[in-house]
Amino acid sequence: MLAKFLHKLRLALSDKALRNRILFLLAALVLFRVLAAIPITGIDRVRLEQFFQNNQFFGLLSVFSGGGFSTLSIVMLGVGPYITASIIMQLATVVFPQVKAMYTDEGETGRTRFVTLSRLLTVPLAVLQGVAYLSLLTNQGILVGLTPTLFVIDVLLVAAGSMLLMWIGELITEFGIGNGVSLIIFAGIIASVPTGISQALFSATAANIPAYVGFFLIALAAIFFVVMVSEAERSIPIAYARQVRGAAMQGGAATYLPIRLLQAGVIPIIFALSLLLLPQMIINGLAAVGVKGLAGASAWYSAFAANPFEYGLVYFILVVAFTFLYTSITFEPHRVADNLQKSGAFVPGVRPGKETEKYIGSVVNRVTLPGAAFLGFIAVVPFIVQGLTGITAILIGGTALLIAVTVLLDLIRKVDAQISLREY
Repeated sequence: MLAKFLHKLRLALSDKALRNRILFLLAALVLFRVLAAIPITGIDRVRLEQFFQNNQFFGLLSVFSGGGFSTLSIVMLGVGPYITASIIMQLATVVFPQVKAMYTDEGETGRTRFVTLSRLLTVPLAVLQGVAYLSLLTNQGILVGLTPTLFVIDVLLVAAGSMLLMWIGELITEFGIGNGVSLIIFAGIIASVPTGISQALFSATAANIPAYVGFFLIALAAIFFVVMVSEAERSIPIAYARQVRGAAMQGGAATYLPIRLLQAGVIPIIFALSLLLLPQMIINGLAAVGVKGLAGASAWYSAFAANPFEYGLVYFILVVAFTFLYTSITFEPHRVADNLQKSGAFVPGVRPGKETEKYIGSVVNRVTLPGAAFLGFIAVVPFIVQGLTGITAILIGGTALLIAVTVLLDLIRKVDAQISLREY
């Protein structure tokens, strides 16, 4: 195993194009961490630390933003506005046929327009989130001495920082390896690991050692099962019709179409977490601009978020729903069946065309169901453990663990694909 790893590493570093992609990815992530260390103005560090210790919601938001929120850096919003805009556009494909036609039927031009609309939608969302969070932090006494001019400057800084991260993520996707947005979140999670371990060690007592040991064992089991399920796939046999050309007979080869259990990867987790954070963001934003009568809604949502079982149940449902939604958008049985028919391929025992489309769709749905249920269960295991042990910080670690493992597996898979391509 070690020899195979070293062989793959040597191939990756010896190929100039692949080496440049890896170096570009590393440089982009270093730039992100440098930006995450640049704070906005007027921060009371003592109040900020106390605020994050007592607020589970913003602890999750810090993980989701890639770690920039905990330091109130110029990239404190992370890629959250872009992900929210992507969710709105993905949901629009279900509600509006014109948007779905643009994404699926217009080819590369339609997808480019779709991405452009997502980027444009990110701008007002970043500004709104900046106003909401900075107003809340000002009311909490964390941001002090801000004049209206400085407040506007801070809003523009964090909105521009979010747009810059979005651009860096897209550059990683295009010139690096892997999904840039997911890797930015992954980099923020990894950067917070040393601090999290040190805090857990210094705050540990004899009473909660069994809980920490139990969580550590659960984390190892979660990593093992995430790896196993991520690599699992259902193979649909594919055969090619024989063709006679002149005196030679061609075709007749057999292959298979792989259907992965976790076809959507980490995207459903990010989407579900974003949607869970959205109501609190809206409530904070409306309260910041002076809208009255939100105390009841804010208290209800805070109580809901504090209940690990209710919050975990909604989280589970959202992860499962987004898994099916994202899989249906990215994997189209109609297009796969059409491509098979055009290339002279067929599924043995199934008629080409509509029957093949229906068969592939049923297989995808059957495979996606256990994959989505597993992804949702792994996502809410920390909530269950927190409800049983009372350790609230475990929530952040569980969500971060799931995202980190899934993103890392996807990155390894894509690097291996690039190496295999160059070996051939």
